[in-house]
Amino acid sequence: MTRMTRREALATAGAAAVGSTLGAPGAGAQTPEKAVKRGRLRQSVCRWCYAKIPLEEFCRSAAAMGLTAVDLLQPEEWEVAAKHGLTCSTGFPGQGGGSIPDGLNNRALHDTIVKTFEGVLPKAKQMGVPNLITFFGNRRGMADNEAADNCIACLTRLAPIAEANGVTIVVELLNSKVDHADYQGDHTAFGVKVVKAVNSPKIKLLYDIYHMQIMEGDVIRTIQQNKEWFAHYHTGGVPGRHELDATQELQWPAIVKAILDTGYMGYFAHEFIPTRDPMTSLREAVVLCDV
Repeated sequence: MTRMTRREALATAGAAAVGSTLGAPGAGAQTPEKAVKRGRLRQSVCRWCYAKIPLEEFCRSAAAMGLTAVDLLQPEEWEVAAKHGLTCSTGFPGQGGGSIPDGLNNRALHDTIVKTFEGVLPKAKQMGVPNLITFFGNRRGMADNEAADNCIACLTRLAPIAEANGVTIVVELLNSKVDHADYQGDHTAFGVKVVKAVNSPKIKLLYDIYHMQIMEGDVIRTIQQNKEWFAHYHTGGVPGRHELDATQELQWPAIVKAILDTGYMGYFAHEFIPTRDPMTSLREAVVLCDV
């Protein structure tokens, strides 16, 4: 399967209202048993990986599976999830809140980023959205020290607004080797340096396990040593960003147990691109991680 980026998936999501009915039981079909049994880990699922499924249908299927949240929804989509009893575990702030290539490391964007978050944070609070996402941005020749200072400056402005609304701003760690060439926040140490300097309970990292396995590995030790700086997690099979199965190299039950052992109470969102029936693949991942 050709790798699809978040941007490409979101661009096609608008057509999904008349799109596929993948994963929905047919008329008269028996409702499947819930995939979540133990529920120690609060599992979620990233919407963009299932963009061909209409949002209403996707939320209905996710809720029937026992999930309580959907990840990476736009603000106008939060109410759709809520209608099905789901939280948006991490939301986009909307256009202007920073993108993967154009993010916190660019001082010229700071005023726009701050204004965007000022506008959306109250809605996130109202809707019970615990996290909003932003990004470090691409290097474009910028040294890491300068970039870190720039990111710290913007996040320091955002921190009191986030704290006042009780919503965490998470900055995502991504790989620059396979998916996001030139991305600045491609190692845990860089991200930790930034959020540690800001030192706010509402400015944290999104530790994407797929991306950081590609860049540095040593996932469990990294989680254990940096637990106070991680407020959200994403999954994805390595290599390929596909199902969490025997074709890839990560041991998900062990990773989940390590996360739970840190006392983590946040959400853990599946962000892999299914190569088989999408809702069957999601169900298998949820069962695997329901330790």
